[in-house]
Amino acid sequence: MAEKVLKQQTIQNEVSLEGVGLHTGKQVKLTFKPAPENTGYVFKRVDLEGEPIIEADVSYVTDTKRGTNLEKNGVKIQTSEHVLAACVGLEIDNIIIELNASEPPIMDGSSKYFVQALEEAGIKEQEADKDEYVISEVICYRDEASGSEIVVMPADTYKVTTMVDFGTKVLGTQNASIEHVSEFKDNISNARTFSFLHEIEALLEHGLIKGGDLNNAIVYVDKEIGEETLKKLRVAFNRDEISVKPNGILDNLTLHYPNEAARHKLLDVLGDLALVGTRIRGKVIATKPGHYVNTEFAKKLAKVIKEEKRNKVPKIDLNSKPIMDVNDIMDTLPHRSPFLLVDKIYELTDSTVVGVKNVTMNEPFFVGHFPGKPVMPGVLQVEAMAQTGGILALKSVPDPENYLTYFMKIDNVRFKQQVVPGDTLVFKLELLAPIRRGICQMQAYAYANGKLATEAVLMAQIVKSK
Repeated sequence: MAEKVLKQQTIQNEVSLEGVGLHTGKQVKLTFKPAPENTGYVFKRVDLEGEPIIEADVSYVTDTKRGTNLEKNGVKIQTSEHVLAACVGLEIDNIIIELNASEPPIMDGSSKYFVQALEEAGIKEQEADKDEYVISEVICYRDEASGSEIVVMPADTYKVTTMVDFGTKVLGTQNASIEHVSEFKDNISNARTFSFLHEIEALLEHGLIKGGDLNNAIVYVDKEIGEETLKKLRVAFNRDEISVKPNGILDNLTLHYPNEAARHKLLDVLGDLALVGTRIRGKVIATKPGHYVNTEFAKKLAKVIKEEKRNKVPKIDLNSKPIMDVNDIMDTLPHRSPFLLVDKIYELTDSTVVGVKNVTMNEPFFVGHFPGKPVMPGVLQVEAMAQTGGILALKSVPDPENYLTYFMKIDNVRFKQQVVPGDTLVFKLELLAPIRRGICQMQAYAYANGKLATEAVLMAQIVKSK
């Protein structure tokens, strides 16, 4: 039986909630908004000029000491993991997370209120298929200094197990597991963040956790607590009295679960691994996880996925009828012989295009490049990829024959092997972000003889022709 193809999801309506940032102490409003297919998770700072966006991408991680913090072009997002975990847990693929400050509200220190808001907004299925990376071999990251380790192995669903051991009697050794992401809402989302008393004291000394109180963080008392410390805590948390319960927890907070700490670590793992940028099918086992090891593992996994994607030749039947032949292509693109460098289009979606160029000895550039040693110039391979990408870009306008695409930028160009007469070049281009204001950015690959020949990141602008 064929496996059911899952569709991408966003939310039906926008929804907002307000609170304070744990570390900044600032009042903040967060608004979830629907997003187009293939957007992924995007943060938007509406309090800054131009309302800059920061994609939830592990390459933007700058600091993991007290949460996973992102920064792009000087714009920051702090403590991103609880919000992202809620999106992953509800299997939402595309969403815009608007903030009027750098840090989402801490709420009760869990993902519960984000889950409630997202469910209130409603989940909406979209047309595009889900982007899922299926784990085919074991991938591991270990931090020798801390002994923390994360492993992912093949599995039929996205499963996560966390095992924590802080070497303290008050917390002990705990573990938590989910066999499917759908278990997140009921079993994990309300697990609150926690800290040890010695950490709280250090944070207070440095002016952090300004938005903390005893309702949004479990405080484990791992040391003798004196009157001077109690006095500081009463001032910091604006409480007349503070005490330690017999189970070693500060004040009268009641645990939701005996292993709430391990469950919250699982929540953090889901949120941090969302920065990989794609849905995962595999079993994650995280031993003594933390934001540093989580994000280092995410970087390694993202690199593996990127490397595999760039070396994966599109599967097309060159004998089948193409979506567009050369005449159809000339109806869309202004290029003509001898500078039309794409012959057929075999796949065309809102975000992807696959095309073909048959390289023959009759190409005019072989006359001088090079006599006796014909090699297709790399710059023309890039141009051929760009023309293929132009087909995708012009699909976004209703009358493509009245528009042109112009190069704006070319980045990360790599030439992996020579292209010679007789080769069939297969091009695959993917939008890296939705087209906005006529600006499109694409990851481009060209394959020859079953191997990657050329790759580049291309940026172009769609302009109405005069």
